[in-house]
Amino acid sequence: MKPESIEAFFATLAAANPRPQTELEYTSVFELLAAVLLSAQATDVGVNKATKRLFALAPTPQKMLELGVERVTELIRTIGLYRTKAKNLVATCRILVEQHGGEVPRSRQALEALPGVGRKTANVVLNVAFGEPTMAVDTHVFRVSNRTGLAPGRTPLEVEVGLLKRVPANHLVDAHHWLILHGRYVCTARSPRCGDCAVRAWCDHGRRLGAPTIAAGNKG
Repeated sequence: MKPESIEAFFATLAAANPRPQTELEYTSVFELLAAVLLSAQATDVGVNKATKRLFALAPTPQKMLELGVERVTELIRTIGLYRTKAKNLVATCRILVEQHGGEVPRSRQALEALPGVGRKTANVVLNVAFGEPTMAVDTHVFRVSNRTGLAPGRTPLEVEVGLLKRVPANHLVDAHHWLILHGRYVCTARSPRCGDCAVRAWCDHGRRLGAPTIAAGNKG
C-alpha cells in the first residue's frame, strides 16, 4: 500500500464505522481482561456465551478466585483449551487480588506477567480499557495488514511495529478494531469479498484484481 493511500484507507473505514467496538461482551476492565484471555482460538460469539454465565457468578477477581479452577472449568468448557484457560484465569485472579488490590494494572509489564496474558491480550486491554494507541495483532489484523500491503510482516510483532509506524496518529486508537472487523466480515481468509470492499482501491491485492466496483455493505 502506497504511503499516500493510508489516510484515505482509514478515513473510509472510519466513515463506515465511526465508533468501532470489540464484539466481546463485558462490563468492567476485569471482565474485558478475562474475556480476552479466554478468546484465544475461540470465536467472540462462543466466548460471550460462556462468559455470560461466568460473569454472573464471578464479576470480580476475588469472586472468580472463590469459584476455583474446577467450577470455572465447568463454566467455560464450551471454549477451546478450556482447562488451560481456567487455570490461567484463576491464577491471574490470584495475582490481581494479592498484588494489585483486585484491580487490573495499566502497565504492559504487569499485564504480561499475568498467566495466560501475552502481548496481544495486553494490547487489547491497554487499548480498549485505557484508550492507549496500541495495536493488538490477531489473525484478522495479521491477514489484512499483509494482504493490503498496509504493514507486511512475517510475525505478529513485525506487523504490530509496522502498523504503529504507518497508521496515522488520528486513527491509531481505533485502527485495530477497524482491521479486525474488516478481516472478519470482508477481507476473510478464504474467498475475500473484494467486490464489496470499500477500501479495495488502496489495497495491493485489490488493485491487482482490477478496477473496483461500487462497494456496498462494508461492515469493517
